[in-house]
Amino acid sequence: MNTLKRIAKFGAVGGIAFIVDVAVFNLLCHVGSDPLLQDDPFLAKAISTLIAIFLTWLGNRLWTFRGRGRTERAREFAVYFVLSLVGLGISLLCLWVSRSILGLDSPWADNVAANVIGLVAGSAFKFWSYQSFVFTAREGRRRLDEDVSAQRAVQRDARPDAPPSTLGATSHIRPTRRPAVVSEAAPEATSS
Repeated sequence: MNTLKRIAKFGAVGGIAFIVDVAVFNLLCHVGSDPLLQDDPFLAKAISTLIAIFLTWLGNRLWTFRGRGRTERAREFAVYFVLSLVGLGISLLCLWVSRSILGLDSPWADNVAANVIGLVAGSAFKFWSYQSFVFTAREGRRRLDEDVSAQRAVQRDARPDAPPSTLGATSHIRPTRRPAVVSEAAPEATSS
């Protein structure tokens, strides 16, 4: 799958989780006459993000990165969770800067800092890290290694008299989906 399609799927999954994240954050922190976590927006953001992390893991595992290599589910979720916590840290850092450094503490400022600026910065990090460390393309790498090995074998068979030092050099080999097939032409008979 091409990267743009994967980014679109990642965005759709993230969009659903974003709605859940923002709704839970605001319900805990700003909605009603006496919100449950009115005095602790950091805890409200942490809770809403933890719920969103689980939802995005399911969506990304089952849809966005479905065709990519997988590891054991528990390990995959653990790595995903740790990387998501880094993304949460990015959102919390934006919220902290808004409240502690800039002195902005309105619901609008909280949402812009945590759910717009923090979300964009955190999402960029998470897309890169999930693709790199969680949903890796092991299958594609295995096929590439097999193709390179097959091409080496073809070269070795095509040049049996080549010195061993040149058979291992692969800088000139360009991997393809299928290894090239070398056909041996029958020697032409010469008539006298």
